[in-house]
Amino acid sequence: MNHESKPGLDTESSSINPGDRIADENQTIDEKAQQIAVDSPDITITQIKIPTYFVVEGEDGNKEALHHVEDAEEISDVIRQARVDENGDRKWW
Repeated sequence: MNHESKPGLDTESSSINPGDRIADENQTIDEKAQQIAVDSPDITITQIKIPTYFVVEGEDGNKEALHHVEDAEEISDVIRQARVDENGDRKWW
């Protein structure tokens, strides 16, 4: 996925969360899967960990690392697809 052509995430801005930054050098999917964007307590003091990348597997078996900010819409699409049964009927639970 070429993040340079996508608008939205200014990787040079000092105001973004350091975990949101996309590395300049190429990384493997395994390296991306280890990155954590947020690891801090929320308002209830519950420790929250948010990965920088969500690794998803397509129907063809290929894995892709989706950035939690840049690819948020695609991540949402993957979640919606996971919520359908074998007949394609959406299941809400």
